[in-house]
Amino acid sequence: MNLRRVLTPIAAIVIFLVLWELLVWVKQWPNYKMASPSDIWPAFWKFKALFFEYGWQTLWRTIAGLALSILVGTLLGLLMGMSKNIRDALYPLLVGFNAIPKATVVPIIALMFVGQHDMNTILMAFMISFFPIAVSVSIGLSTLEPEYRDILRSLGASRFTIFRKIALPKTLPEFFGALKVAVTLAFIGTNLVEIIEPHGRGLGHLFDSAKISSDYPLMFAVLIALAFMGILLYYVVVVLEQIFAGWAERAPT
Repeated sequence: MNLRRVLTPIAAIVIFLVLWELLVWVKQWPNYKMASPSDIWPAFWKFKALFFEYGWQTLWRTIAGLALSILVGTLLGLLMGMSKNIRDALYPLLVGFNAIPKATVVPIIALMFVGQHDMNTILMAFMISFFPIAVSVSIGLSTLEPEYRDILRSLGASRFTIFRKIALPKTLPEFFGALKVAVTLAFIGTNLVEIIEPHGRGLGHLFDSAKISSDYPLMFAVLIALAFMGILLYYVVVVLEQIFAGWAERAPT
C-alpha cells in the first residue's frame, strides 16, 4: 500500500471535519442541536476510560459476530454456488430473512436467551452481516465459466482440484468486497443490541446514557468512535485483500 493510498483518505477525513466545524460555526448551532468536532474531543477526553472499556467490549463482540458470519456465509455461499437446486431453495429464504428489520428481532433474541448479553450481541452482529458474504460467494462460484471445468476435467482434474485451483481464487475478489460491507453491518448489529437491550456494556450503552442525560457532545463522540473502529476494521480487510486477492486489482489508468 503506497503513501498516496494512506494520505488520501486521511486528507478526506480532515476536510470533512473542517467543513463540519465551519457549518456549525456559520449556522451558530448550539451543541445541544449539532455538536462540532471541537465539542467532541473534550467529551471524549472526559470519559476516555469508559471509551476504551466500552469500545473494547463493542469491538470484540463485533469481530466475533463477523467471524461467525464469515464461516456460515461462506459455507452457504459454497452450497448455493455449487448447486442450482440448493441456490433456488435457499435464496428466497435468505432474502426474506434479510428483509426483516433487525431492530424487531432484538427483543425476540433477548427473550429467547435471557441474560446472555454477549451471545445476544454476537448473534445479532452475525445475523445482520452474513447475507452479503453468502450472496457474493454464491455468485462468484455460479458464474465460473464452464470451459474451465471442461478443460480441467479433460486433463484428469478432480472436482476438488477445480474448486481449489479455479473456483476459489475467482471468488476471492467478490468475497472481500462483501466482507467490506459486512464489517459495517456487524457494527450496526452490535449497537442495536447494546441500545435496544440495555445491559450496561459497549458503546451503545454509553450512547444511551448520553441520550438520557442530554449530553449531545458525548453522543456525537460515541458515533465518531464507532466510525473510527469501523474504518480501522475496514482497512484490516483491505490489507487482507491485498495479501490474498491483490492480483485482481486493476492497474490505475
